[in-house]
Amino acid sequence: MQDVRDALYVGHRSDGTLTRRPMSPHLQVYRFRLSMFLSIANRAAGVAATVGSALGICWISAAAKGPKSFAKVRKVTGHPLGKLALAGWALALVYHFVAGIRHLMWDSGARFEKKEINEDGPVAAGVTVGVTLALVASILGVAACRSKKRAS
Repeated sequence: MQDVRDALYVGHRSDGTLTRRPMSPHLQVYRFRLSMFLSIANRAAGVAATVGSALGICWISAAAKGPKSFAKVRKVTGHPLGKLALAGWALALVYHFVAGIRHLMWDSGARFEKKEINEDGPVAAGVTVGVTLALVASILGVAACRSKKRAS
């Protein structure tokens, strides 16, 4: 062995003899692509959706606890940062759902060519943004109608 790094490439065959193992290419070898970002974003969206769902459980439990607890939660969710967090939760849920459908298609063998994967990435991002905007707008619209109704 000429170098300490050579030790990292040495492995053992099943009969016990030494062999040199190929090293996987490093991230610097790859050009960053949209499909790479979407894969990472899918994992992050899964975590964000889980955290948001846990907060949703807290919201439901506050509603069950009584009007005093629920008033505190409404104060938090009514704040602009609370609304932004809810919109982010909706984005995470929608994107994780869209990416899940994409993965189901791949698991069936459909749209798994490199060209098709690169074409589907922007579509998945567009569908996510569109559905999230429609969902958030409809929720805010219903909330506005309910607050007007309560005021009159």
